Amino acid sequence: MFPRVWVRRGNCRTRDLPGERSCLYSAPMTPRPLLSDPARTSQVAEKMANFHADAVTKVQEAVRHDAVVVVGMAQNPFVKKARVALTEADIPFTYLEFGSYLKGWKERLAIKLWSGWATFPQVYVRGTLIGGNDELREALANGSLQQRLVQQ
Repeated sequence: MFPRVWVRRGNCRTRDLPGERSCLYSAPMTPRPLLSDPARTSQVAEKMANFHADAVTKVQEAVRHDAVVVVGMAQNPFVKKARVALTEADIPFTYLEFGSYLKGWKERLAIKLWSGWATFPQVYVRGTLIGGNDELREALANGSLQQRLVQQ
């Protein structure tokens, strides 16, 4: 196997391998390697699709209908910081809470698997996952969150 060589070209981080060049991520999207469909049995695919689908559907519906959605959990200080930042910026948002450190981990896992974002909070603006607390604060500071809000 060849060693991986990572090269940054503009907003694209590129993986250069002998005979292969592919954009691994750009500013708008970060591809994540996933197990391919043929590498799963139909039973596994069905279990994956149904794994706490109610929690995922709840998030999908909120993201589809509300301008700003924060998905979080009780007791998480970064979720609280994100909510405070939006409140201080006078930006209305929908908050969905799934358990705490002591409960609800399977629902949160299903949401993480669906979104590809491994931590909470998960902040969505106009249907787009912008990240967590750090990315939210950056978007508030540079005005990109406000720009997303005015876009239809």
